[in-house]
Amino acid sequence: MENAGAGDLWLFVEPYGEDYWLKPGETFTVASEVEGIDVWFSTAVCQEGITVWIYEDGDPAKVVLEYTVTDADGKRLDCGHQRPPKPAGSGPAASG
Repeated sequence: MENAGAGDLWLFVEPYGEDYWLKPGETFTVASEVEGIDVWFSTAVCQEGITVWIYEDGDPAKVVLEYTVTDADGKRLDCGHQRPPKPAGSGPAASG
C-alpha cells in the first residue's frame, strides 16, 4: 500500500481491525506469515483509508489470521503505528 495523497491514510487489517497509519509518501506491505498457501486480498478503499481482508485460496471462509505489516525498510509495524491522538474531549471520561 502506498499513500500517494497529501494527508495521513489509515490501513485497517481485518478481522481484528488493527490499524496502521501511513504518512504521505510512505509504503507498507501486508503479508501472510503462513508459507506455502495461495494468498488473496480483498480491499475496500475510501478517501480516508483502506481496509484489507486476507484469504487463503480466495475463499472468504478461510481468513488468514497470521500476517505482518512492514514499512519500506522491512521493519515490522505494531497495531496503532502512527495513530493520531484523539481530539480533546472525545471518548469516555478518565476515571480514578
